[in-house]
Amino acid sequence: MGVHHYFKSLSDLEQLFRCPGRFKYHEHSVASHSFKVTKIAQFLGTVEEEYGEKIDWKALYEKAINHDYAEIFTGDIKTPVKYASEELRKLFSQVEEEMVTKFIEQEFPRQFQDIYHNRFKDGKDDTIEGRILSVADKIDLLYESFGEIQKGNPESLFFEIYQEALSTILKFQEMYCVQYFLNTILPDMLAEKFIPHSQLNDITNKIIDDSQK
Repeated sequence: MGVHHYFKSLSDLEQLFRCPGRFKYHEHSVASHSFKVTKIAQFLGTVEEEYGEKIDWKALYEKAINHDYAEIFTGDIKTPVKYASEELRKLFSQVEEEMVTKFIEQEFPRQFQDIYHNRFKDGKDDTIEGRILSVADKIDLLYESFGEIQKGNPESLFFEIYQEALSTILKFQEMYCVQYFLNTILPDMLAEKFIPHSQLNDITNKIIDDSQK
């Protein structure tokens, strides 16, 4: 028990796979997702700094690396389900928060509990670091779904996830890093060869066009 239990639980994140119950060519664990989101957030923060924004790097790294730890208690829930309604999203968040609170109070020494309550809370807030996390999380989700679409996965769910991820990213298009993503990175992604090429291009262009109306 104690902090040993916390350290041991980190290995469980390697066995907790995202989007369970669906055929996938490439499995993605919650542990690998957290690592990728942190690396993506680092680049997005670098872009923001280049354009004059001040980044609290400690806050950004802590938000990114910890943002999905609560899934160790609840498992990964498919994005279209989790966000089907605001009421459902709040219910999931409440359950996660209660389980994380119980875990911290049971396993962490009292002098560290407030620190870890802060680290494990939802980091997607209105700060620039919270907004970068929101974008980085959806960029990795976009790439996960794109990888399945590129390989010809017949599951329509991955088109739904792709659309949801891109639509969310576009909500932050006033940010320099999102503009960079849309103008430089996304075109490179869509230029790659894959099976339903024209369909994904059409979906992407429609989502972008609709966001600008």
